[in-house]
Amino acid sequence: MLERKAYERLLNWKNTEQGASALLIEGARRVGKSMLAEEFGKREYRSHLIIDFSKAAPDVKRLFEERREDLNSFFTLLSAYYGKTFYERNTLIIFDEVQLFPTARETVKHLVADGRYDYIETGSLISIKRNVENILIPSEEERFELNPFDFDEFLWALGERALADLLRETAESLKPLPDALHRKAMELLRIYLLVGGMPQALNSYLEHHDLMRVDAVKRRILELYRNDMEKYAGKETARVAAIFDNIPAQLSTHEKRFKLSSLEKGARGRTYEDAFFWLEDARITSTCFNATDPHVGLGLYRDRPSFKCYLADTGLLSSLVFSDRRLQSDQLYKDILFGKLEINGGMLMENLVAQMLKASGHSLYFYSRYSKEKADERMEIDFLITKEQPKAKVCPLEVKSTKRYATSSLNKFKKKFKSRIGTDYVLHTANLKIQGDRQYLPLYLAAYL
Repeated sequence: MLERKAYERLLNWKNTEQGASALLIEGARRVGKSMLAEEFGKREYRSHLIIDFSKAAPDVKRLFEERREDLNSFFTLLSAYYGKTFYERNTLIIFDEVQLFPTARETVKHLVADGRYDYIETGSLISIKRNVENILIPSEEERFELNPFDFDEFLWALGERALADLLRETAESLKPLPDALHRKAMELLRIYLLVGGMPQALNSYLEHHDLMRVDAVKRRILELYRNDMEKYAGKETARVAAIFDNIPAQLSTHEKRFKLSSLEKGARGRTYEDAFFWLEDARITSTCFNATDPHVGLGLYRDRPSFKCYLADTGLLSSLVFSDRRLQSDQLYKDILFGKLEINGGMLMENLVAQMLKASGHSLYFYSRYSKEKADERMEIDFLITKEQPKAKVCPLEVKSTKRYATSSLNKFKKKFKSRIGTDYVLHTANLKIQGDRQYLPLYLAAYL
């Protein structure tokens, strides 16, 4: 299995909790939840069992419904059914796709209290109403989100751990890389942009180094998502699909804010609220809200009607952008790899920065203000983050995917909110440089902010 940072998170849970809680791994379909949990069971326990509720037999489900008050009988029958030997405090039981059988999730309370074994649950769409109604959510459940492979993990998979370590050192020291290494890092970043962080896509690239094959894998994942929308979104299916299909068009605009009017005339936020929640809960999208008054604690100033909607994996977005073509042509890939596809390149790079910020633990916010009368009041800042410098400050980020660009919005923002603002960042294709309180960082360093 390819190395993942999340493995250490699981190991810490095992050693710290010692059976006092179950671990729920949430994440998009095909992000590698089951693979991670199974590998953890193989390495860290004497025995492990996976119960996949997408295909579990009725007899197994009845054990959860009828035997959870008699756990001795429950474990005896479960062990016999699967032909597994259980060892006290040295067996991991994995409930895979647990959202498909909420009763198993509710049973976790009894299993953890019993204390004999450890439990990991994996699932998506964990919070939608149909998957939580009529069950008691166990307080003994620790939740953890698994994201697509981040840029570090991508470099590790490519055998570039030394470069990954060097990039992290560069982010800390703020000393630019030699030009040859900078070019190499940018080339790998563009490959990451196209391949993305879904395990199947990454494995295909590692095996064949053929971006067209990778594209075919990503299209199958996108089709799986569409099938899930039809199967699980219920009455919101049409709205969910409309939002999903509209993401590239929204991100290709200058402001990149999602305009509901593009979905239907007179569309209202309340009508589409559940559909946006479905996509977010499925970990297919990431929402970035407009923080209207940039103070530390950006969530307090969130303007819910004003938001941007990014795809959680930029590799999938690069295939969705060209979904009108059966397969992306070699020329389109070359244009992106060599930075020649400026319009879509900007959209993809901003989505990639959003993905990197989220992987680093940041919530996503931006700043937008429009004034007909005052030009100084018109500004668009791609992202806002908070950082300790040494006191917590709001730090604005602008993403520039081309060599020629302006920073007028960043300049106006800095002037207007100077006392609240820490370092401001321009993420661009060139090498690192510092001018006063502004840091011009190569785009690959967004992973380390």
